[in-house]
Amino acid sequence: MRLVPAVLLLLIAGSPAWAHHPFEGVAADQLSALQGLISGLGHPLLGTDHLLFLIAIVFVGLRQPLRWVLPLLAAGLSGSLLMQLVPLPEAMTAVAEAGVSLSLALEGLIALGCLPTGLLLPLIALHGYLLGGMVIGAEPTPLLAYGVGLFLAQGAVLLTAARLSRTAMAWLGQSGRNGLAALWVGLGAALTWSAITG
Repeated sequence: MRLVPAVLLLLIAGSPAWAHHPFEGVAADQLSALQGLISGLGHPLLGTDHLLFLIAIVFVGLRQPLRWVLPLLAAGLSGSLLMQLVPLPEAMTAVAEAGVSLSLALEGLIALGCLPTGLLLPLIALHGYLLGGMVIGAEPTPLLAYGVGLFLAQGAVLLTAARLSRTAMAWLGQSGRNGLAALWVGLGAALTWSAITG
């Protein structure tokens, strides 16, 4: 019964991904401040791989999960800022998306103790980098509003996951945690394969 939530997440992840910001049809340079804010709030929650990466903080096994919230947020927002300064060449988009999917598998390996926990920071920076691509060319005000939206949305999910972490780890036990981590590895590998071959 403990893996029921994991199976539900797998089913959600297997459904068509909504990996686009809410104003996809609007050119970045036409975004208003409100649209920028809504895009920033929505994008991390609508992209399945981004959301699953944030949720997995619940079972990664961080010793002091709340202390990780600000560094993870800072790394993610730094990635988004980097995208504004060094945009991703279009030819590399599929590779970057595959990297984001692969980050789920790597996060599972972190939870299993196979990789160092510090790897979470560059992984979330990669997520932030791709999230920053939604507003390339935007005016400063909607760009700043988008950043505020990202901060609020990602912060809320990370803070909730960090607060639930100890309770979830106690409830899952070591075998449940290992099962979820293995699920994340398989899910990440499947999504990576799909991104590469699709």
